[in-house]
Amino acid sequence: MSKRRLTRQQSWRISKIQQERSERAGRRQQQVDEALTAGQLGPEQSGLVVAHFGSQVDVEDSDGRSQRCHLRANLDNLVTGDRVTWCAGDSTGVVVARQPRHSELLRPDPYGKLKPVAANIDQIFIVIAPYPEPHANLIDRYLVAAEAVAIEPVLLLNKIDLLAQDPERARALDQLLAIYPTLGYRLLRASSHSEALQQLHSALQGRTSVFVGQSGVGKSSLVNALLPAAGLRVAALSEQRQKGTHTTTTAQLFHLPAGGSLIDSPGIREFGLWHMTRQQVDSGFPEFRELLGHCRFRDCRHEREPGCAILTGAANGSISSSRLQSYRHIISSLGDYGA
Repeated sequence: MSKRRLTRQQSWRISKIQQERSERAGRRQQQVDEALTAGQLGPEQSGLVVAHFGSQVDVEDSDGRSQRCHLRANLDNLVTGDRVTWCAGDSTGVVVARQPRHSELLRPDPYGKLKPVAANIDQIFIVIAPYPEPHANLIDRYLVAAEAVAIEPVLLLNKIDLLAQDPERARALDQLLAIYPTLGYRLLRASSHSEALQQLHSALQGRTSVFVGQSGVGKSSLVNALLPAAGLRVAALSEQRQKGTHTTTTAQLFHLPAGGSLIDSPGIREFGLWHMTRQQVDSGFPEFRELLGHCRFRDCRHEREPGCAILTGAANGSISSSRLQSYRHIISSLGDYGA
């Protein structure tokens, strides 16, 4: 299909809109600079970004009070969980600097460019549920992504109350998840409609965590169960497709009564890894690590090559067939970038 050419009027309108946006951004920045130089803002202080709204963020001070803030020019994109230096104002404040991050959760945009979605995280809870039905490749993609950013992943099976009504699904999930504890991953079970939250409370205490997972797995419902005052909007699954609809539109940070913080992020149906190299994916499978570098051929692709240590591991049972299948599926999705 040939690319549609814009008319002269359409090109003019696009150019005009871009110019107006640029002018608005310039006026906002001028107001920020004038407020800073005129002493209309308070002294610099440390703060925590607890929510992100386009060109503005909510920043929390040391007393737990938050204020909507503009960003100073040339400041790197901020995300929820960032520690910042900022100045409070009568109505809005200004963020003047971002402090170093000790970790960040990244995901690629459609162009393969990595974008942070949350910062200073200690653990990533990969939330799955009986519906929408999880599958090994989706779980493994999340695990590889977590390994790549060196943030501890935790598998969380939510909505376990539904399994009592569906013994066949319960058996299938047990079979699907059995491999992960043997690889060193923690596996928790919970439900927002039961008392099965104590284990989750304990795992969250004293740490900054983030929930990720497909839409409809109940991330926001879990937050509401953990923090009823949060009042996040939730939606039922589509009856026909058993898939969720997006109810969270921005990442928000909530403080837990027993200590620790929780970031609720927008739902992610798919987790693309096309920005990663083959070597990064290899390292994202912990059962591969002791075998890497022991293949006969230096450029081994772990497919049919003689003397492949990974294939030998699969043959003797130290690498499961489902995990090897997931690995190959991920590698095939990398395209030329991961070659």
